[in-house]
Amino acid sequence: MSKTKKLVVSALMLSLALVLPFFTGQIPEIGNMLLPMHLPVLLAGFIVGGPGAMMVGAVAPVLRSVIWGMPPMFPKAVGMAFELAAYGFVCGTIYSKSKKSTKSVYFSLIAAMIAGRIVWGVVSFALYGIMGNVFTIALFMTEAFINAVPGIIFQLIFIPLLVSALKKTNITL
Repeated sequence: MSKTKKLVVSALMLSLALVLPFFTGQIPEIGNMLLPMHLPVLLAGFIVGGPGAMMVGAVAPVLRSVIWGMPPMFPKAVGMAFELAAYGFVCGTIYSKSKKSTKSVYFSLIAAMIAGRIVWGVVSFALYGIMGNVFTIALFMTEAFINAVPGIIFQLIFIPLLVSALKKTNITL
C-alpha cells in the first residue's frame, strides 16, 4: 500500500474513532463497555500496519478530548492514548509479520488487547500517583477486564469479520 493510501486510511480510521463514541455517548456505561474508539484503531493495525495505527491510537482520544471534552483529558484521555497506541502498534506489527490467516487475526487482536491493557495499567498507575490517588489492582482488573468484557467479545467477533470482508474487496491487508 502506498504512503498516500496509508495516510488516507489512517485519517479515515481517526475520523471513525472520533465519531463512533457519539453512538454510545448518550449512555456512558454502554460506551465504556463497547469501547467504540478501539475498533478503528485495531482495524487500522490490520490495514496500515503498526506505526500508522499507533499514531491513530495516540491521537484519537487526545483530539476527541480537545474538540469535545470527552473523554476528560487527564487522566482518561492521556491513559487511553497510550493504550490505543499500543493496540494499534502491537496488532499491526504482529499481523504484518504473520501469514494473514484467520488464526493470525485472532492472535494479533488478543496480543494487542493484552498489551494495550498492560500499558494502560502502567500509565494509569503513574497518572493516578501524580494526582495523589491510588490505582489498585482491583481498579485495574475492573476497568481493564471486567467492565470491558462486552467490548472485548464484540471486537473478537466484529473485527475478524471486517478483516475477512476487506480481504475479499482487494484492500491490501
